[in-house]
Amino acid sequence: MTTQRPTLPILDRDHLMAMTSGDISLAREVLSLFTGQTESWGRLLSAREAPSAWADAAHSIKGAALGVGALKLARACDVAEQLGRHGDPSPAEAAVAIDDVREEMLAAVEAAARVDHELAGSEGFSASNASNS
Repeated sequence: MTTQRPTLPILDRDHLMAMTSGDISLAREVLSLFTGQTESWGRLLSAREAPSAWADAAHSIKGAALGVGALKLARACDVAEQLGRHGDPSPAEAAVAIDDVREEMLAAVEAAARVDHELAGSEGFSASNASNS
């Protein structure tokens, strides 16, 4: 009998809100930082680099992903990080692991933009409700 892994969300909004104590402004700021960090560290994800270099980048992206609840990205980063630190990956293995991180990173950044947009709307809605009271 094989055990199936639970499906992870691209971005777990409940996790994000728990990490930011429900503060919408802080959640939006954290999402912005996440996007910037993934962009910066993502540039260092290259199978042509030493495994330790892309493992370090994957580790940093994983930390940012865990902060916003991008759990699929965090898992892909963990796999790449472990491969880069403890394996002797072939160029093909490195490319596959890095491509997995990039794919999940793109999905997570898109999800972060959607959540940020939704939070911006709810933040504006709350402010307009308060001014109409």
